[in-house]
Amino acid sequence: MTPHGNAEKANSSNQKTIYQKIREAVDAIQARTALKPEMGVILGSGLGAIADQLTDPVIIPYTDIPHFHGTSVEGHAGRMVIGRFQGVPTVVLQGRFHVYEGYEMEEVVFPTRTVCALGIHTLVLTNAAGGINPRFRAGDLMLIEDHINLSGSNPLKGPNLAQLGPRFPDMTEAYSQDCIRIMKQAADELGIAVHQGVYAGVLGPTYETPAEVRMLRTLGGEAVGMSTVPETIAAVHLGVRVAGISLISNLAAGMSPTKLTHQEVIDNSKLGATKMAQLLGAVIPKLKHTPGGSKEA
Repeated sequence: MTPHGNAEKANSSNQKTIYQKIREAVDAIQARTALKPEMGVILGSGLGAIADQLTDPVIIPYTDIPHFHGTSVEGHAGRMVIGRFQGVPTVVLQGRFHVYEGYEMEEVVFPTRTVCALGIHTLVLTNAAGGINPRFRAGDLMLIEDHINLSGSNPLKGPNLAQLGPRFPDMTEAYSQDCIRIMKQAADELGIAVHQGVYAGVLGPTYETPAEVRMLRTLGGEAVGMSTVPETIAAVHLGVRVAGISLISNLAAGMSPTKLTHQEVIDNSKLGATKMAQLLGAVIPKLKHTPGGSKEA
């Protein structure tokens, strides 16, 4: 294709609405599998191996899906996996995009919107997060009961598309209380200790300073990370029920005698991934029987 042809293709893509782009992505995915997922899971740093539990998986690289990008962060494989998780039709995203990589909010939440448009009723968001609550230890799990958006942006800014949701969506229960109850009960039955708390979403990519961690604690944050909040907002906008789980991969800055590294996040996430996988294995079949709203785009 000539440079002029490339420019025409880019302009044509830019002129499409978000809704049209979502439909193109959904059509491409449905051409690869007839399975209709009921649950969605987005896996955070170091948690990608959880997707190996799916039976009869169909694996689609992000680069094969229209309007997706390849991932650039270690611990994010950049693949969509569709199969059955404990018998439940499930779509799993191994890796996500982040604003700190240079993407616009619309691009960051595009995979979330696509997964929701496949017809799921519940989206489970996982992440690796820094522990702010002094009771937390690396390897702990925290059920997200609310969040604080400190990223400086919102995925719903700009013109609103009625096909996706209302102009001013209510966020009173961004994280489903039913889901929290089911996850807590499942964790108790498995003997897995879990915390409940507030996730503070920041821009990144730098880790927080000790002063910023003290500020976040004062604001009510108990774990901090660079994802999840935009995805939650986008899913709630679409009428999809959200559950969130943070794996505490490290203590936040100023709470540990050592400096923070991404390798520490990856290593600790792998150690905690077994607990996360056990919890998801017990929770997803139970969430299937208590469906929330769904909105197929």
